[in-house]
Amino acid sequence: MPKPSGKVYIVGAGPGDVAYLTVRAQQLLAQAEVLVYDALVDAQLLQLVPPECLKFDVGKRGGQPSTPQAEINRLLVEQCNKGLQVVRLKSGDPFIFGRTTSEIQALIAANCDYEVVPGISSALAAPMFAGIPLTDPVLSRCFAVVTAHEPDALDWEALARIDTLVILMGGSQLREIISQLQRHGRSLQTPIAVIRWAGYPQQQVWKAELGNIVEQTAGVSLSPVVIVIGEVVKTPDARRFGYT
Repeated sequence: MPKPSGKVYIVGAGPGDVAYLTVRAQQLLAQAEVLVYDALVDAQLLQLVPPECLKFDVGKRGGQPSTPQAEINRLLVEQCNKGLQVVRLKSGDPFIFGRTTSEIQALIAANCDYEVVPGISSALAAPMFAGIPLTDPVLSRCFAVVTAHEPDALDWEALARIDTLVILMGGSQLREIISQLQRHGRSLQTPIAVIRWAGYPQQQVWKAELGNIVEQTAGVSLSPVVIVIGEVVKTPDARRFGYT
């Protein structure tokens, strides 16, 4: 008998809230036989799959225990080879700091069929929720998105010259980010916004300058957060939201 045809869908869950899931992602979750998911923010996402769907929580939240990547790769191949429809659900977009390459390579090596489904990255959504435009004809002709997971690996000299920076996974590295930017010529008067729980009712946005943002956020758990640095932070559109 021919082997049943399984397939792995690597799906972006968006910024977290189920309201920002794409239509394609909803359709795939509704027919999933296996769900392999990261530490997603909104538990409602897990309710979109059929009751009989097998669920595997593989973690992937910064600073928390998670399943080794090699084990995730093995799990995806194993479930696909059983002829099942597998949804690999990742936060944001799979190709923006989603560690997707390793999983795709494992699927290709095992001759497993797969498809990548884009999601809305928090790098784009969080500034929008806070009323901060990433580009502006005068204030920001370009922007860069980086992760501060390994700050020593970043080219801070180059980053300090970019109009607008969007930094993911940077809450615990806020002091180091500021230190590096200052060391490479960025003024301590540069505007900065720290956006926590973007798009949720409990969203909080701190707007300050590089020189005083640490003081303003002292004692607060900065996770999950997106950090925006640049003159666009103080545009009128951002100020009208009135966050503190």
